[in-house]
Amino acid sequence: MTGARVREPLLLGVRHHGPGSARAVRAALDAGRPDVVLVEGPPEADAVVELAADEGMRPPVALLAHVVDEPGRSAFWPLAGFSPEWVAIRWALRHGVPVRFIDLPAAHSLALRAEDDREGEGEGEGGDGERGGDGGDVGGKGSVRVDPLGVLAETAGYDDPERWWEDVVEHRGTADDAFAPFEAVGEAMGALREAYGDGGHVRDLVREAHMRIQVRAAQKEFAPERVAVVCGAWHVPALRQKTTVAADRGLLKGLPKVKAEMTWVPWTHRRLSRASGYGAGITSPGWYAHLFGAADRPVERWMTKVARLLRDEDRPVSSAHVIEAVRLADTLAAMRGRPLAGLTETTDAVRAVMCEGSDVPLALVHDKLVVGDVLGEVPDAAPAVPLQRDLTRLQRRLRLKPEALERQLELDLRKETDAARSRLLHRLRLLGVAWGEPTASRGSTGTFRETWRLRWEPELAVRVAEAGVWGTTVLGAATGKASSDAVDAGALADVTALAERCLLADLPDALPVVMRVLVDRAALDTDVGHLAQALPALVRSLRYGDVRGTGTEALGEVALGLAERVFVGLPPACTGLDADAALEMRRHVDAVHQAVGLLGEFGPSSGTGTSAGAGAGAGTEFGARAAEGVRARWYSVLRALAERESVAGVVRGRCVRLLLDGGELGDEEVARLMGLALSRGSAPAEGAAWIEGFVGGGSGGGMLLVHDERLLGLVDDWLCGVSEGAFTDVLPLLRRTFSAYEPGVRRTLGELVRRGPAGRPGGAGDGIGGAGGQVEGLPGFGTAIDPTRADAVAPIVRLLLGLPTEVGAGADAGVEAEAEVETEAAVVGNGCVGVAG
Repeated sequence: MTGARVREPLLLGVRHHGPGSARAVRAALDAGRPDVVLVEGPPEADAVVELAADEGMRPPVALLAHVVDEPGRSAFWPLAGFSPEWVAIRWALRHGVPVRFIDLPAAHSLALRAEDDREGEGEGEGGDGERGGDGGDVGGKGSVRVDPLGVLAETAGYDDPERWWEDVVEHRGTADDAFAPFEAVGEAMGALREAYGDGGHVRDLVREAHMRIQVRAAQKEFAPERVAVVCGAWHVPALRQKTTVAADRGLLKGLPKVKAEMTWVPWTHRRLSRASGYGAGITSPGWYAHLFGAADRPVERWMTKVARLLRDEDRPVSSAHVIEAVRLADTLAAMRGRPLAGLTETTDAVRAVMCEGSDVPLALVHDKLVVGDVLGEVPDAAPAVPLQRDLTRLQRRLRLKPEALERQLELDLRKETDAARSRLLHRLRLLGVAWGEPTASRGSTGTFRETWRLRWEPELAVRVAEAGVWGTTVLGAATGKASSDAVDAGALADVTALAERCLLADLPDALPVVMRVLVDRAALDTDVGHLAQALPALVRSLRYGDVRGTGTEALGEVALGLAERVFVGLPPACTGLDADAALEMRRHVDAVHQAVGLLGEFGPSSGTGTSAGAGAGAGTEFGARAAEGVRARWYSVLRALAERESVAGVVRGRCVRLLLDGGELGDEEVARLMGLALSRGSAPAEGAAWIEGFVGGGSGGGMLLVHDERLLGLVDDWLCGVSEGAFTDVLPLLRRTFSAYEPGVRRTLGELVRRGPAGRPGGAGDGIGGAGGQVEGLPGFGTAIDPTRADAVAPIVRLLLGLPTEVGAGADAGVEAEAEVETEAAVVGNGCVGVAG
């Protein structure tokens, strides 16, 4: 070391996550060859710092500290490959030099953070539980009153602090004197602290007092000039400050303390960005990683990466584009007086040359390269809670590698591995570890297929540690959590939803506890709305037994009993409702109808028993009851609701529609009920509500009116008879009903109404699906059957109906089948006449 530093430690003030600072730190350590390296960070990390040299450790990673008894109380100290602290740690381990952390212990910082949360201050630690207290460092924006980087940039005549830092540090390379950059930065920070104060927050003073104590201890153990300190540049003047040991210990006296543990966890470049809420973050971690890793020609190598990304997205980018983009970036840098093209120049060049002036592909470049989705790795030797170790084992066995990049996972539950993956993801969701989110499957609605959207976030490591209180394995923890949630659940629907999740996650030990709670809650709950909300989830659960191999015997009887209670309580619950309550009840009716349809599918062949320990014929008995009784009982309830005048109009209309779709009501009966609902003796608002229930709610009611003009005529006549004042009242409701139709349906209805009643065919044969759909002059419909088109479509109709593909291909087809095919072909051919014209 030089003579100016004979009896002083080497203070290396850095910008966190700065590649230029990282290169300068490496050069200073190579030149100074210290005997010990002190790094800003929690001292608890001393026990795990040796793992940084492990071959399985790949940055970005983070030190994770959490309270032993409360894993949810945690903090992160992220480190990227271009972080100066990481470079110092790896240098020390590579050269056999001790490395120690000198910041305030996590035991104190976590306790202080809890006090801040209780007092509502929210200062000290960074957002989202990440590394905090670094706001005063260069590049940070935490508790201090001034942004040092911004002040220095403004003083130098820059309007962008990031651009100033790139010009002064990142693009200057290594200085001839390895220590000169740190001396200059230290002097600048000293001037800033003298002008603006020390930051105004007691937490910074406490941290700096602890750092000074640790530096003094290292100086006693080693020669002062053999001690190197890597810390945020803002702290350098404070570490040079001459204070007494007693004064520093006085600042630390009486600090609260908790029992904390420390480990390494994977981190991501995306979480290093400022957008993540990390106080000492950077805007372009992917760009900085490129600058740090590029040995030479960084601009050329960056443009090559951009070109490769855009080509992968099927954009035409050639070598000529790369050459021209490099030239443009260099030209812009020269015009702007910069030593090297920075991110601003390269971005402008990529936009102009490779993206043809569009910001759409440029957004992809920013997301994938400037920020990036790099996920670090930690070795197996890193300390971890037993639950994390079990999860890691399962991830490897099932070949489900955590990735920062979001991806779709298609599972076929008929395969053993995919079924095990599904169980793992469902168990983690139950534990609050949202690694995967289920999404709609493409091209399949069967229960054997699942689609998941996977993305691993660093915070999930905290969630896993927090879930460790429920058990040491994923199965055991999920079982304990589900049992506890069942006891604590409030609404009946919450318990049934939990039962469904237990079946999805295959938790046989938790399901009996959930079922006991479910039976108790169902027996005590008299609210029909709660029962109606609970039934669908319970019935859906019955479907999982066949594919997943899970037992659903106990659910059968509970579902039947719940359905019966809904049937009994629904008619009185549907009377005396206001508009909002009536709409809610209509949704309950739809949900119960769908549940009954599923419940009726479990016939004798389903093999579902009545309860645990039932006799051999229990499955057949339940199936018979489900198939024969439930559906008929439900339709009788719907008929009673449809004919009861005291029931809200929207509910009555919905019941009539469900009965019509189920084949329980004929056209004449539907027309009679609609006529009663829309008679002059009924209030206009009630009639409009009935219409909404019958043809609204995305139920295909528009096509029903198109193909049954008798019903359309009833609606038209009723609407024409509504008074002017009442029309204003019912217009919003009617608009809500009819605006949900497809544009083509609305246009066809308009044509039908424009023609008026005189043009409408009548007679008993003009019902739904009858000749009433053949209208002269209506766009898209012909007046007669086109035999050529009907013959052309007949083979496809036969295929859809499962009939022989050749006419007369066997006597088994029968006259009835021939007539059915001809009828279907006639309908299709008739509909194509208008198009052919």
